[in-house]
Amino acid sequence: MSSEHTARFTLDPAFSVSPVDERIFGSFVEHLGRCVYEGVYEPGHESADEAGLRTDVLELVRELGVTAIRYPGGNFVSGYKWEDSVGPRDERPRRLDLAWKSTESNRFGLSEFVDFVRKVGGTPMMAVNLGTRGVGEAIELQEYANHQGGTALSDLRAAHGDKDPFDIRLWCLGNELDGPWQTGHKTADEYGRLAAETARAMRQIDPDVELVACGSSNQAMPTFAAWESTVLEHTYDLVDHISLHAYYYPRDGDVDSFIASAVDTESFIENVVATADHVGAKLKSDKRINLSFDEWNVWYQDGSGPKLSDEPPSEDWAEAPRLLEDNYTVTDAVVVGSLLIALLRHADRVKVACQAQLVNVIAPIATVPGGPAWRQTIFHPFAQASRHGRGTVLDVRPQSPTHTTAKYGEVDLLHATAVRDEETGAVTVFAVNRGRESELPLEVALNNLGLTELVEHSVLADADPDARNTADDPDRVAPHAGTGATLADGVLKATLEPLSWNVFRLA
Repeated sequence: MSSEHTARFTLDPAFSVSPVDERIFGSFVEHLGRCVYEGVYEPGHESADEAGLRTDVLELVRELGVTAIRYPGGNFVSGYKWEDSVGPRDERPRRLDLAWKSTESNRFGLSEFVDFVRKVGGTPMMAVNLGTRGVGEAIELQEYANHQGGTALSDLRAAHGDKDPFDIRLWCLGNELDGPWQTGHKTADEYGRLAAETARAMRQIDPDVELVACGSSNQAMPTFAAWESTVLEHTYDLVDHISLHAYYYPRDGDVDSFIASAVDTESFIENVVATADHVGAKLKSDKRINLSFDEWNVWYQDGSGPKLSDEPPSEDWAEAPRLLEDNYTVTDAVVVGSLLIALLRHADRVKVACQAQLVNVIAPIATVPGGPAWRQTIFHPFAQASRHGRGTVLDVRPQSPTHTTAKYGEVDLLHATAVRDEETGAVTVFAVNRGRESELPLEVALNNLGLTELVEHSVLADADPDARNTADDPDRVAPHAGTGATLADGVLKATLEPLSWNVFRLA
């Protein structure tokens, strides 16, 4: 094929972006649908441990490689009373959850969540309710969770069976309070002032807590950027991160724009960075605000995608109803891979990211009540990125053939990044071919890296872009070995299958 049809870039250890914060491979457990109940927690299941956690799910979460796990919401947190979720289970109250028009039993609560996170080797990321509650409740939760002992709330935790503190270091100051759908929706000034007051009080208890202020719910919000600017003017010296949320699906059948969704992700990140840095300059501050992309995924918000079950929707106020149970395709998995590439390409500012959510609800892991758990298609790019994407991100500036999309105009067919293990010198290249019809030749010049061995070329692609994994066929879609890739004279050459997620491991 002629050179103008070949995608190429150069890697050199002298040109890097940033070390990867492992929390970029985070996830999200919200009290929504069957994420918690029949997801991570099902006491009657044959695999359940003594705490009621499904050990088959625990094994898959460990394989997925998630790090920070955000909890308990999401929209759910804006009506959350943390006191309901602690103490003896049979004494916990049942409550209406306004966010998802469900009934919350509180059988799974704060202690159960911390136990779950510890068992999968993760880090807890706790959200406080700044929708219907405020400063007082936030610092009471912090005292209950983190204080060593000798106070009413820390001693109450011990009386509930948790003598040792939970040591939650990372906290979200509310959720999506720019959104009119949010219980307790606020203006930027209202939220900014409340977030600042809450942050100040939490730092009086512990100056070293890590805090995330609410950014816009997505880049299309009418208040986007103005919201971030106002909120950060209130909170700049008190918080560490500002949040971003984004979900993608093919609108009006526009598949090519959907496959290029990471164009929006990278634009969103860069626009929030510019806004945050503008506020810092205005305040004459040397501090740099980082980003917590703590909700992202493919989510068919119009209900058009395939579902895990054909059961009819539950009535309002049901307990753990089937909600948002998208059953993901090969196309969705390639998009998720591209979104992971976008996050890694901005590792200098994105320090936390949470794929939403972990089980059943727009999730990489699916379960049948009383039955099996399995990997959805989107499981595979996440697991590979988490396993092989630790190290330093190298600067990747591709020259690529392009094609035209309705939403984003001319878009590179190649989307790629690379991560170097500083201890071993090994490099992993992650690459997506956005083209649905044609193979894409790739050449990567490897300067000053001392790489001589192509350890693996893994591909996720399929002749059927709508292929998906189900309970009856859980391994229909999985990565396979690529063919024809070579590494010689400091150049990696390969051909990327149409609509594919690729992992090249070089040593």
